Amino acid sequence: MSKPFDVCIRGGGVVGRTLALLLARERLRVALVTRPIPAAPAAQDVRAYALNSASRQLLASLRAWPEAPFATPVQAMRVWGDDGGQLDFAPEAGRSAALAWIVDVPALEQQLAEAVRYQSQIEIVPEPVKATLSVICEGKHSSSRNEFGAAWTVKPYQQKAMAGRLSSDQPHQGLARQWFCGGDILALLPMGGAEGNSMALVWSVSVERAAALEKLSPEEFAAAIQAVCGVEAGQLQLSSALSSWPLSLSKAERWVGPGWALAGDAAHTVHPLAGQGLNLGLADAAGLAAVVHAREYWRGLGDEKLLRRYERARKADVAAMGAVTDGLHGLFAQSDVRWQALRNWGMKGFARSGPLKTWVTRQAMGL
Repeated sequence: MSKPFDVCIRGGGVVGRTLALLLARERLRVALVTRPIPAAPAAQDVRAYALNSASRQLLASLRAWPEAPFATPVQAMRVWGDDGGQLDFAPEAGRSAALAWIVDVPALEQQLAEAVRYQSQIEIVPEPVKATLSVICEGKHSSSRNEFGAAWTVKPYQQKAMAGRLSSDQPHQGLARQWFCGGDILALLPMGGAEGNSMALVWSVSVERAAALEKLSPEEFAAAIQAVCGVEAGQLQLSSALSSWPLSLSKAERWVGPGWALAGDAAHTVHPLAGQGLNLGLADAAGLAAVVHAREYWRGLGDEKLLRRYERARKADVAAMGAVTDGLHGLFAQSDVRWQALRNWGMKGFARSGPLKTWVTRQAMGL
């Protein structure tokens, strides 16, 4: 008779595999409900994540950090408002080598899949199995939340995110760029290594504009981007297919219960304008693993009081980031010229704020 599982993790994305590896280090037997990641995806995956120092250290400790050119350091970030406001961010001297790292999602998933394959405490299973603790990491469209009675609330933004890859006639020099323009938010993130000239695009636009942009030819789409950013990032060309998805602020009212917990996008989603979505999910995995590691010897893995420690520790951070991104989205979605003047005045004041700007930078870097 096979040994029973201690933990069943439903969802084999980045957060689910990271959590499985962390719990396996605790000598727990983990069932990971997922499908194997194909060596060569049928369609090009254009997703890219901005990961902070805390996420990088976590993944490196699991030997799952992708090397260059699949992880590109962000040496600086420049943000423009829609009426002359501008912010520049750079890492503090001696604190970190970069503000963040832009990571190619397929490469990261392959690294995690390899790490899981060599961890004898983890078994890939096709469907949920009985375990002392079940952790739901299925993403925002989780089919398991209702099974455990976790109510899910959604605040739709009436926006879609459009993602793709661009190439430029100039090297990106490790600079991430972002434009807030008439309610739209366009980000160009450096990829392809420190000397590369490719960029990941994340463009948050209204649902109506997304529908119009999706009908453009690659040349017309590149021209639409160029109209927003000018020649700041060089002459741009679309080098991939586009993907898009609706944006919302979502959360589960309860993250835990007797014998179950939620993590990652199954527990919360935020607007991508700050690039913190996966950082929050990885912090969930690290937080739950830390609570399990520190539990009393007599307390079971499914003990609700134990799991509440994880929920309390993570809910506050996630709520704070959700409030920040929601507030920024609401501020920059206003088209009235008075709002435009106010937000650009605020950007200029923030740029001169010194300690406040340093604190915000350190929070975003996960320091």
